[in-house]
Amino acid sequence: MQIPGTAFRIKREALTRQLAKDAPLRDLMQSYAGFALGQVAQTAACNRLHSLEARLCRWLLTAHDNTPSDTFPLTHEYLAMMLGVQRAGVSIAASFLKQAALIQYTRGFVTVLNRAGLEDASCECYQTTQDQLAKLFGRSGKR
Repeated sequence: MQIPGTAFRIKREALTRQLAKDAPLRDLMQSYAGFALGQVAQTAACNRLHSLEARLCRWLLTAHDNTPSDTFPLTHEYLAMMLGVQRAGVSIAASFLKQAALIQYTRGFVTVLNRAGLEDASCECYQTTQDQLAKLFGRSGKR
């Protein structure tokens, strides 16, 4: 987990047993593994081609999709590590988003103020991911 929250765990042995006898679950897991590998490639291309601000928007939208609140714990240091940049770069990019009233941040917490604005400021990689999730699961993120 990248942001504190609640998750489920299953022991590998139990999952292996269930996959052996449940073909639809096995197919879904294989499809999700393909999706996850595609995300690695998408992220690599995104990091090479898109601005830090657009990538930060994409990352914040993804985090927002996976949290139950508009406010979630996230430091500039952690974002810098996830985006592969220096912390100062995240601080500058986040200040642009704050000035545009897209987010609010205080020490260690980010609040999404304008999701539609974040989506507009994000690179196309976010929507590509959402389209792939919709194809895989029949829906997109939680919002």
